[in-house]
Amino acid sequence: MQRRKFITNSVASSAFVGLGGLALSSCSQSAEKHITILHTNDVHSHIDTFSKDHSFYPNLGGLARRASLVNSIRKENQNTLLFDAGDIFQGTPYFNFYGGELEFKLMSMMKYDAATIGNHDFDNGLKGIYAQLPHATFDFLSANYDFRNTVLDGHTKPFKTYLLNGIKIGVYGLGIQLAGLVTKILYKETRYLNPFEIALDTERTLKEDEHCDLVICLSHLGYAYESENKPDDLTLATKTKYTNLIIGGHTHTFLDKPTIVKNMNDNEVLVNQVGCFGINLGRIDFYFDSANNKRSNGVSITI
Repeated sequence: MQRRKFITNSVASSAFVGLGGLALSSCSQSAEKHITILHTNDVHSHIDTFSKDHSFYPNLGGLARRASLVNSIRKENQNTLLFDAGDIFQGTPYFNFYGGELEFKLMSMMKYDAATIGNHDFDNGLKGIYAQLPHATFDFLSANYDFRNTVLDGHTKPFKTYLLNGIKIGVYGLGIQLAGLVTKILYKETRYLNPFEIALDTERTLKEDEHCDLVICLSHLGYAYESENKPDDLTLATKTKYTNLIIGGHTHTFLDKPTIVKNMNDNEVLVNQVGCFGINLGRIDFYFDSANNKRSNGVSITI
């Protein structure tokens, strides 16, 4: 496996500068709490490893390899969460034949904690998603899709909180505008809500009401677009106040390391995306001192 490591914080002497600009001295690191965030996006029903003679991804990927890697990381740190940023469906005969059942069953076996919904997850319509929900033991997070007049009403959550080693983590989901991208008959009465407005409302709830120490967005908006009228992750980061990490999807963007963007409060937001087809596994490690000040390391792992 090839590992590409990066440190998202600047190092000055023996001090790390954490998110929010607070220094953590090296002598306090032994008391730090460690949270690991693992993530995938745009796997598109790729279960098997690519063939050795594949033009672009020879002998890369594969769900069995990913499962083994995730298990090894969980043994290193039991305070680990695993997320997906959408487009679980569509791309191989596995989806054509099983309609998403296999994907959800395997993700459940891997103990994914949550996923958001991508545009291709609508490819068999709302009823197609609904039919496979019994095979998913993980949560679907979607704050800006209003499913109230559809069969998915009550089967998604805008956000979820997790408590690991005394650290409270809030996670919310955002989806791309479906009109013009997905046939209306597939998403029916699903209402798309402005992702920037919903992000501000949801992160405020997570920070001020739920008192989360770490706020994460699972986004299927896309990394970046030239058009200023099309919401993307980089713009989203600049318009937030409390979100610390945006795990992205949709644009199949291979990042060697997360992009650091300043938010409305001039604090750092990490924006990451790991390409497509299950080739890479994203890993972000957060470390909290006794006052819950944060620093972070990131690793991109090619499977």
